[in-house]
Amino acid sequence: MDDLKIAIGSDHAGYEYKEKIIDYLNARNIPYTDVGTHTKESCDYPEIARSVCERVISGQANRGILVCGTGIGMSIAANKVRGIRAALCGDTYSARASRAHNNANVLCLGERVIGEHLALDIVDVWLQTGFDGSRHKRRVDMIE
Repeated sequence: MDDLKIAIGSDHAGYEYKEKIIDYLNARNIPYTDVGTHTKESCDYPEIARSVCERVISGQANRGILVCGTGIGMSIAANKVRGIRAALCGDTYSARASRAHNNANVLCLGERVIGEHLALDIVDVWLQTGFDGSRHKRRVDMIE
């Protein structure tokens, strides 16, 4: 995890988990950019998703994390950005597979649908898992 640079963002419904994930990143000295939101006031998740994804595509970050109420809106918005492979994960197996098999570069989480400890476990697994390449690379290339 030494070379990680994370772009992180949430809407109002994912704000509390975003803050918990930032605590996790700080505790592990993982650099990040917080693109917002910075309050619990209602905001538009597509703007936050685009901001995180632009940082990943530009190389300012090499992975992104997005949180909203269910994770669905963020994942839809993120996957509209060319070059982004956003994965909505609600369990650690999917988090691991999204990295190992799909080379996901953005993780999406839903604050209203998974518990805080599970969310942090998912982040931990997702950040620690690399891309397996091999037969999976051909398929990821097909997506691109």
